[in-house]
Amino acid sequence: MKPATILLAEEEALLLLDYEAALADAGFVVVAVARGGKAIEVLRSADSEVAGVVTDIRFYELPNGWSVARVAREIYPGIPVVYGTGHGALEWPSRGVANSILLEKPFALAQLVTAVSQLLNEPVLLSVAPDPKPRTSTDYSQSVLAQMDNSWLPRPPL
Repeated sequence: MKPATILLAEEEALLLLDYEAALADAGFVVVAVARGGKAIEVLRSADSEVAGVVTDIRFYELPNGWSVARVAREIYPGIPVVYGTGHGALEWPSRGVANSILLEKPFALAQLVTAVSQLLNEPVLLSVAPDPKPRTSTDYSQSVLAQMDNSWLPRPPL
């Protein structure tokens, strides 16, 4: 089976390298770009085989990560989207695409790989309605803990 291609858009060079290495080590093919405009060019190219998008929200120049995700969903409805940001978490419920994940920086590289993997493995629901409860990395951590039955691990307060 051919590995999934992930479009990674992150303007901070060191983070871009770290995220790219983590995703590649997990078996993904990574197309890494440092600007939102370049990410949209990749999405719109005829030979693009993007299976998932990981994007920062804020770039030094427009378009931003919100726009990258919207364009990705226009071209590939249901494509998995993971936002990684140090700013913008409060805007996610109103500006993020449905069925996406937001990871707040700093986050562990394993969280990024887990988020991408889980979205790629979920069945695509053909729904017009947005996700009523956007998922956070904490939600995924709790679901992973529940699957692993590690009741000894601390749980965040509700």
